[in-house]
Amino acid sequence: MPDLTVEMVQRGRGPSTEEAARRLGVAREIRSAREKLTSQTGLERAFDYELLRHYAQYRAGAGIPLVGFAAALAAAATFWIAPPVAAAWALGVFLMITLNTTLSRRFLNTDPGTIPLGRWRRRFLIGEVLQSLSWSAMIGLGATGGWTFALIGLVIASAVTTMLAATVPLAAIAALVPLALATASLATFSPAADGLLLVTMAGGAQLFFLGLSRRLYAATMGALRSRAEKDAVFGELEQAKANSDEARRRAEEANLAKSRFLATMSHELRTPLNAILGFSEVMKNEVFGTHIAPSYREYSNDIHDSGLHLLNLINEILDLSRIEAGRYELNEEPVQLAHVVEECRHMMGLRAKAKNQTFHDLVDDALPRLWADERALRQIVLNLLSNAVKFTPPGGEIWLKVGWTASGGQYVSVKDSGPGIPEDELGTVLSSFGRGSLAIKTAEQGSGLGLPIVKGLVELHGGQFQLTSKPREGTEVVVTLPASRVMDTLPPVEIDADPPAQTTLNRAA
Repeated sequence: MPDLTVEMVQRGRGPSTEEAARRLGVAREIRSAREKLTSQTGLERAFDYELLRHYAQYRAGAGIPLVGFAAALAAAATFWIAPPVAAAWALGVFLMITLNTTLSRRFLNTDPGTIPLGRWRRRFLIGEVLQSLSWSAMIGLGATGGWTFALIGLVIASAVTTMLAATVPLAAIAALVPLALATASLATFSPAADGLLLVTMAGGAQLFFLGLSRRLYAATMGALRSRAEKDAVFGELEQAKANSDEARRRAEEANLAKSRFLATMSHELRTPLNAILGFSEVMKNEVFGTHIAPSYREYSNDIHDSGLHLLNLINEILDLSRIEAGRYELNEEPVQLAHVVEECRHMMGLRAKAKNQTFHDLVDDALPRLWADERALRQIVLNLLSNAVKFTPPGGEIWLKVGWTASGGQYVSVKDSGPGIPEDELGTVLSSFGRGSLAIKTAEQGSGLGLPIVKGLVELHGGQFQLTSKPREGTEVVVTLPASRVMDTLPPVEIDADPPAQTTLNRAA
């Protein structure tokens, strides 16, 4: 069976952040491609509708100014043509403007979900062509000597048309073709060089307006894409928030269920466990007489040791649960860190001696007291020393250091010459019930709760936990307690033996 790693655990819990982002991007691309396949312009349907909506808004808002412009041209054209002819031309232009304005308003008033975009695009295209043909009727002024005026009018009409139809490129091109042909036909009314030059410049201006409309179309597309991406991000954030709220709710329910389970099981397990420990100790010590079979005494020892192991495991699980739930209360008091470490080293000395291990102590006995929980500190040091003794091979060495930190705090360092931990398994050993692969192969059995409990207790004291290890080079754990927990020694109070004269006089009085 392969060794369990952090990556395997993460994959078992769900996709990683990078994998989730990749899946989200793929889903977005698939959705975009599907919408493009159902569109006639190769864009997403939302973009198709937005472009047509922009066009309809431009056309609906430009109706009155265009009518005024047509009326001004018709009034000026009376210098070359009869007023009834100019009025008839203005009426035709007015009808086409009214047609396009009406179509645009109908489009804007229709439900976006039921709009046939292809049909409306064709309607707008036909309306643009008809309106351009009505503007192109100004070429009749060429035969009456007003060709220059007609040329200027056609250029202005081209500029207005291409700008208004910029969001529908095909409509802009279709609308510009009649105007360009009308502009070119004016050259027949003025074959002179200056007339041809003016017509050429007008044609160039129309091409410029067409290019400018393409730039406006690109800018509009960029704005639409930016807004679509922003909306997508907002939607994803809302979905992520909803998922987070649901996950938090489930986590709270699971944590409550876990707390209830541990509270129930601790009672249910401790009750029979006390009986097992008590009776096994009676049988182990042969209180009621010597066992007939010597194996029974060995069995009693095994039962008692297994019961103690189970009791320690239950206590560790409960401690870790209280730490994770934030319900572990510190009983703080002045504590001499060096004395706590010395007591723990003495307790673990027999186990180290049985494995022929050597302790190297570098403890500063002059350290001032700490304001901390003595039981928690003792558990921290015992867990670290227990791991060091457990994972160090027979004949190995263990270094124990206690001293000052650079910031004025105090630290405890435990280093061993054991097998070490690979870098990719450091996260595993710090997780609940996590154990490194080399430790599993070379060390005794354990619950995998020692380091998580140490880390939790250190963080409750506001300290820092640092674990460094390399395979075949050993492991070092450094626990740092902050300077705010170091108790400063108060200076001695100086008492003057001779009271002041004024004080003596006051007492005499």
